[in-house]
Amino acid sequence: MLIARVIADSTGLSASLDAAVEALSEAGIGAEARELPALGMGVAEIAVDSRDATAVRAAIDAHIAPSDVLIADHVPRLPKVFVSDMDSTMITAECIDELADFAGIKAQIAEITERAMQGELDFASALTERVGLLRDLSEDAIAQCLATRIAPMPGAKVLVETLKAKGCRTVLVTGGFHQFADPVAEMLGFQRVVANRLGVDAGKLTGGLVGPICDSSTKKATLIEELGLLGEGAMSLATGDGANDIPMIEVAHYGVAFCAKPKARAAANGWVDRGDLTAVLRLLGVPEAEWVR
Repeated sequence: MLIARVIADSTGLSASLDAAVEALSEAGIGAEARELPALGMGVAEIAVDSRDATAVRAAIDAHIAPSDVLIADHVPRLPKVFVSDMDSTMITAECIDELADFAGIKAQIAEITERAMQGELDFASALTERVGLLRDLSEDAIAQCLATRIAPMPGAKVLVETLKAKGCRTVLVTGGFHQFADPVAEMLGFQRVVANRLGVDAGKLTGGLVGPICDSSTKKATLIEELGLLGEGAMSLATGDGANDIPMIEVAHYGVAFCAKPKARAAANGWVDRGDLTAVLRLLGVPEAEWVR
């Protein structure tokens, strides 16, 4: 059996649920749907007598879109560890693109960033190339960028603080940089940061990194490490938006793609396409009255 939690426009939701159930029935899969008003307007659940997640995704995408969704083989429950990407997930920007604007090369770097997020380029090579282009940029640009360009994604702090209040370990792991991730983590409430570090010498960026590269394998390893410290039966949640997040999303019990690139969305068992990050709380079954604001 699979359980699909769904958040969609409440107008016409009943008819949309019926259409999705009918599509599954035509595929030979039994399903029942019900709305969950205790979790908010537009929240519903589809119980499916099958483990064919592909068919469930297809029915939802065809009949209940846009939507926020989590598909599991059990009723979703609170995770004990939450590991998240930063850029375009916990914050609204791509830090390296915004920093590049201070060097006058945003368009050049943003094009490389986009291709890497789509999975068209090797992440480490693309990162090394972009960081190299920032050589000799004043270190002061980092503080200026943080102050003027970096903002939390709507719902990010509520998601982190609510999970933390319920006993969940929160970890920010990013292919971005400690110079941005550390203040972002403090702002949002993350308990641990794993990131790259920009090299700085004599007040200017060196065009290199300090230490090993934090990439997709690091993200996956961090989630596995954190989960291994918890007791048997502990659940994990991961959120991300790009190809670099796929291994982490795939290994998590709940891998949620947030406003994601197609490859990341396809790899996830959950996605947020319409709401903000508080949608993750509703999908996990946390009513708004219990959110930490």
